[in-house]
Amino acid sequence: MTTIPLIALVGPTAVGKTALSLALAERLGGEIICADSRQIYRQMDIGTAKPTPAERAAVPHHLLDIADPGEDFSLARYQDVATAAIAEVAGRGRLPLLVGGTGQYLAALLEGWQIPRVAPQPELRARLEQQAASVGVAALHTRLAAIDPTAAAGIAPTNLRRIIRALEVYEVSGQPISAQQTKIPPPYTTRTIWLTLPATQLYARIDRRVDAMMAAGLLDEVRGLVERGYKFDMPAMSSLGYREFKPLLEGTATLDECIQRLKFNTHAFARRQPAWFRRLPNVAPLAADAPDVVAQALGVIRVIG
Repeated sequence: MTTIPLIALVGPTAVGKTALSLALAERLGGEIICADSRQIYRQMDIGTAKPTPAERAAVPHHLLDIADPGEDFSLARYQDVATAAIAEVAGRGRLPLLVGGTGQYLAALLEGWQIPRVAPQPELRARLEQQAASVGVAALHTRLAAIDPTAAAGIAPTNLRRIIRALEVYEVSGQPISAQQTKIPPPYTTRTIWLTLPATQLYARIDRRVDAMMAAGLLDEVRGLVERGYKFDMPAMSSLGYREFKPLLEGTATLDECIQRLKFNTHAFARRQPAWFRRLPNVAPLAADAPDVVAQALGVIRVIG
């Protein structure tokens, strides 16, 4: 079977993926395919650290700005559009570079997840959310454990969104979500570069990035989204970089408190991300602060086509 050569560049937030991806794309004749669950949304540029217009003009980017902030963009939908983008780029003789830090997106593509094709059910979700509000999220997790212990074991008892999705799939299809999550090897020959940094250095980069975002107008971006009718309970608005400002706009926290909370939450997110990266195929860790990081990255990219 003919396979598509694919480079995956992964790493925690603020580690330096964008700069390296641009350098690699320019040298390898590549095009960048987004693997970031927040950068897919339009009107959310600063808080997602989206590539700048100049960066996007220098190297073609795919899957940025493809959804409205009010949309519920499913993992299955991402897998579909990313699979199509990879094939389209490769079909033109260019090298696809999958770049991002959203672990589920990366694993779904590179491990060949067969994702249940159950469309979102707004009424069912609203009912489950009401139940969670009245009896607690843990009660829904207990219900899930009774019908699908495998799925429940992999979902935190506090992760309402994933609990509801698992219950939704069962209610609609009559089968546990875990029984539908098989894997088929994807048609890629993949080399994965995992950018790393010591925690103290990474946290310092995160803090500088947050400060730069504030200077660039992040608060105005959040306010603008709210003024256009987007609610903080929507998936995009409840994401990192946006939800932290809800208390400020409601008058229950100061701006400094929100900024510090954003830094704290981003540190925590960065600590969780590596659990996904280390499982990816043909992964090679690479120090992001190496002076010759581009040369090292090129060195670990073997001939894969």
